[in-house]
Amino acid sequence: MQAGIWQDMQALLADPLWRALAGALLGLCIGSFLNVVIHRLPRMMRREWEAQCAELRGESLPDAPPLSLLRPRSRCPACGHGITAAENIPVLSWLWLRGRCSACKTPISIRYPLIELLCAGLTVAVLLKFGAGVVGGGLLILVWSLIALAFIDLDEQYLPDDITLPLAWAGLLFNYASGYVDLPAALTGAVAGYLSLWSIYWLFKLATGKEGMGYGDFKLLAALGAWLGWAMLPAVILLSSVVGALVGITLIATRQHERQNPIPFGPYLAAAGLIALFFGRELNTAYLGTLLH
Repeated sequence: MQAGIWQDMQALLADPLWRALAGALLGLCIGSFLNVVIHRLPRMMRREWEAQCAELRGESLPDAPPLSLLRPRSRCPACGHGITAAENIPVLSWLWLRGRCSACKTPISIRYPLIELLCAGLTVAVLLKFGAGVVGGGLLILVWSLIALAFIDLDEQYLPDDITLPLAWAGLLFNYASGYVDLPAALTGAVAGYLSLWSIYWLFKLATGKEGMGYGDFKLLAALGAWLGWAMLPAVILLSSVVGALVGITLIATRQHERQNPIPFGPYLAAAGLIALFFGRELNTAYLGTLLH
């Protein structure tokens, strides 16, 4: 009976239309969960850091309500209204509520449904390009992690080790099991990814006395190298640098960002990693073709 159900599911997912529909629904649900991760994980880490600092000082912190990715139930930050199941349907609930809390009418950021739609779109793209098997399923972990990391870095100016380090190990294990690239390319990519930005960091610091980026950026590029292989690293570094420079110059020119304030690099690395995932091999082929001619 179970074998028959599994075969029926495989037959459905073999159809691109059903695969896209399943991917959209899955992506919307995962996107809703990623909103929780983006919001809560930094607060969970900050609470842990404060507890460790207090322990070193020989102090004790007052008891605080438990906080995890699953508990407590999501609430309106303005009035504390508990979000019901009907109010937590990805995208549709935001539209139905007209972007406002049902209790106090405080506006709900449009970023929540946008992240859900982004996750749904990328999930569909992965399943259509790489299939719904082991490779496609593994690459979804990479894509979902990059979404979470990009928005956490935008909000908090750091990339949490709780995601970057497991992501790097997961990439090596994924490619060990015959994933996107072979294991030597993945291992070389992880090492080269970390050392390349680490070298740039120290060269910049020695030249200027300032820190040009955070250690989280090294770990994220190492994770991208572990998943995509060393051959994709030049494209990732070039794309992220160009896009980051253009966005930074635009923000400073339009006075939406002060020159002395740091601009997080993680979102550009994540975006470049996604571009490399979908188009990296074509970009490398075109680049090599240009050099040879």
